[in-house]
Amino acid sequence: MLLTAIACLFTAQAADFSHALHAKLTPECTSCHAKAATSTRLEDNLLPTTDACRPCHESAQIKQPSKTRLAKFDHFFHSKFGNIAPAIATAIKTNTYLGDATKRTEHLNTANACAACHRGIESSVSAATKTHYPEMADCLVCHNRIDPPFSCETCHGNDNALKPATHTARYIDTHTTKGEKLGCASCHGKRFTCQGCH
Repeated sequence: MLLTAIACLFTAQAADFSHALHAKLTPECTSCHAKAATSTRLEDNLLPTTDACRPCHESAQIKQPSKTRLAKFDHFFHSKFGNIAPAIATAIKTNTYLGDATKRTEHLNTANACAACHRGIESSVSAATKTHYPEMADCLVCHNRIDPPFSCETCHGNDNALKPATHTARYIDTHTTKGEKLGCASCHGKRFTCQGCH
């Protein structure tokens, strides 16, 4: 048992990883994710290098970053705005937030600029998952000119798979309206009406 505990101290593996623990040791995300501060391309690998892990770990196994639905993103540009949690909170309070605010509000009380978009990462006892990535409603707080499909291509490129799986050829005839309109707003805008399709 003691040998296992000692081995864990010196070999970092994705399965054992805890953002919460590492955030206590190094509160600045860029201490480990050094490239995030200067990254201007989506293709940049922003995961820590094994050199970043070496001060505490003898070796580390770091997986490749997961694929996203974006075609481009500039961390350097967005980091200039600092902590945008207050802007998201204001959008929620003024009813202009285009997503499910109940999942969002609990993570907005943060001084960490990275955690404002990567919600829940400071308390996560795992490596980052899709739940820690920004949702489109977060992006639409600032990028609020919605003109589908043209505005979609600004960030997502010409990705034909962006249309939700529910949007089949018979979607107009088969969907229910109860509670779905909020989900429509993130692509079609807040002023979207049922008559827009019907």
